[in-house]
Amino acid sequence: MSLEEPVIKSFLDTDLYKLTMQSAIHNCFPDAEVSFDYHNRTPEKKLTVEAIDWLKKQIKLLGDLRFAEDEIEFLKQEVPFLPQQYFKWLETFKLHPDKEVIIDDDPDHFDLRVKGAWDQVTLYEIPLLALVSEAYFRFIVNKWTNEGQFEKAKGKSIRLCNNSCAFSEFGTRRRRSFETQKIMMEGLMAGAKESNKPGMFLGTSNVYFAKIYKLKPMGTIAHEWMMGIAAITQDYNNANKRAMDCWLETVGNTHAGLALTDTFGTDVFLRSFYPPYSDYYAGVRQDSGDPLKFIEKIGHHYIDVLKLPKFSKSICFSDSLNVDRCIQYKARADEVGMNCSFGIGTNLTNDFADSTPMNIVMKIDSANGHPAVKISDNLGKNTGDPAEVRRVKKVLGYEEKYWAGGDEEHRWG
Repeated sequence: MSLEEPVIKSFLDTDLYKLTMQSAIHNCFPDAEVSFDYHNRTPEKKLTVEAIDWLKKQIKLLGDLRFAEDEIEFLKQEVPFLPQQYFKWLETFKLHPDKEVIIDDDPDHFDLRVKGAWDQVTLYEIPLLALVSEAYFRFIVNKWTNEGQFEKAKGKSIRLCNNSCAFSEFGTRRRRSFETQKIMMEGLMAGAKESNKPGMFLGTSNVYFAKIYKLKPMGTIAHEWMMGIAAITQDYNNANKRAMDCWLETVGNTHAGLALTDTFGTDVFLRSFYPPYSDYYAGVRQDSGDPLKFIEKIGHHYIDVLKLPKFSKSICFSDSLNVDRCIQYKARADEVGMNCSFGIGTNLTNDFADSTPMNIVMKIDSANGHPAVKISDNLGKNTGDPAEVRRVKKVLGYEEKYWAGGDEEHRWG
């Protein structure tokens, strides 16, 4: 790929939940104004002037993207429950990076900020992160090749399938490169086909790869949804309930998908997670804290408190996974009586023996002029204004959690 060629060639080269959330934002909060901020939790991994210059050109090219007719038709086919007016709106949708993206191009203080209408700028998160990661591994740590990536992905897929670990690929945001992800996807498909249980490979969160490989695009919502609503309403005690209400209003009760529990701590979420919500949602997604303790907590809530039959609801694990952890969590979920699946990201798209991934995120940090925060189930994944984090914890009666696996700086080695 030449230096001038765009890496992001389609709006579909993103996670499905960005599009489903965009539809809900457009439906429920069409006038909201937000900002997003970039965080590099591996600050020793810096971009150079050359890398930043390339990145700026790539970001500018995002303004040329449009939803093609066949792409909108694919979305209508895969997520037909989204509002029809959303699909119509996408026909003329475009980004304006010259107005919406602010770049500090000093390599020692590199930063990205995004500002604008929430239903507009929400689509920047995944491509910006993927481009930063690709810039780093194109210009700074660049003595690597994709040799062996197909075989590595194939081997992981075979192990996961043969151990009955239902899994999806979630790795776009921190991929080493677009080409790496493409090769890895082909390896996963080959491994699933060769395994004893090919149906364990469920699909990918990347809508573009789902389309070209005829896979199921996977995903529901991200923390951004609850964070934005809490900031807009300034009602943290009812933010999870309001978020579920708006989501169901958009997609309908039969397409609720998975509930994300940990935006303001799972204990706080469970205060609201009773019928009808616990009936509508197929299960929950775990994204912070101790997964084994989470299994116990969620199993107790579903089976002991709500009196639901064992194996009637699911947990999707999505935090810093590898194959061994998936097998471990699957065994414990079986013991408790919970179905489970796994959204595996960076361990698939950026697993190289001689260099570790960047740990980068881009989080909503304000909505309608109010700071937006995420508290999560462990201290290491708190984000947002520290004073607001402390205030919200006090309002919610949040109990601080510490977990060694939540050390964001070292989660991938």
